[in-house]
Amino acid sequence: MRRPLVAGNWKMNGSSETAQDLVAGIRKGVEAGLPADIAICPPFVYLTQVGGLLDGSDIALGGQNASQHESGAYTGEVAPAMLVDVGCEYVILGHSERRSYYGEDDVLVAEKVVAAHAAGLKPILCVGETLEEREADRTEAVVASQLDALLESDDGLAALQNGVIAYEPVWAIGTGKTATPQQAQDVHAFIRQRVAAKDADLGAEIRILYGGSVKGNNAAELFAMADIDGGLIGGASLQAEEFLRICRAAI
Repeated sequence: MRRPLVAGNWKMNGSSETAQDLVAGIRKGVEAGLPADIAICPPFVYLTQVGGLLDGSDIALGGQNASQHESGAYTGEVAPAMLVDVGCEYVILGHSERRSYYGEDDVLVAEKVVAAHAAGLKPILCVGETLEEREADRTEAVVASQLDALLESDDGLAALQNGVIAYEPVWAIGTGKTATPQQAQDVHAFIRQRVAAKDADLGAEIRILYGGSVKGNNAAELFAMADIDGGLIGGASLQAEEFLRICRAAI
């Protein structure tokens, strides 16, 4: 049985003060324990602070991005090993905002996933289509291309052995629009089948998260789908009680 995972992506939000308050609220809400794994992914500059605030809890720390390089003259980049060094367990890679705003393509994202795994991180590989691509009936083709860049690369399958995939329809991120549970399930099932075609055991075991305007009032219906194993949460992760409502729905 796949254990659900709910990961909060703070994106470029927060301050030292708000981070302290937010983590305190989340920790208070999970003291009794939850039947799901929980991760918090703050901006790089708050990783050490948030990691300290999570110390002694079962909540994992994650980064929002990482370089494909181990070290070197790459000003402004953060190596996977650096994330491990400050206590990260997870790292989000290939988020649609990285792809669209910063030009990260499928091959680069695949390289980052392999590098993150090699450093000991659990990569969260993000895939998903734009509204134009969905309306053109290209959802599966786009998602397949994003997946195959990793699945067909050297060490790609190995990199997913402890990894996670997050399906995030770009048209539903921060827009208030959400894929219907069945729409999301259909793509999740496609992703699982795509992985299973390369490795049946991995296809059955890998956790696939949904990310796209998940809220406390729609999480349970989404998470009830057979192939949805939790969520990658954006805006709602910035409010402790709303984030906790989502975590409680992941049963």
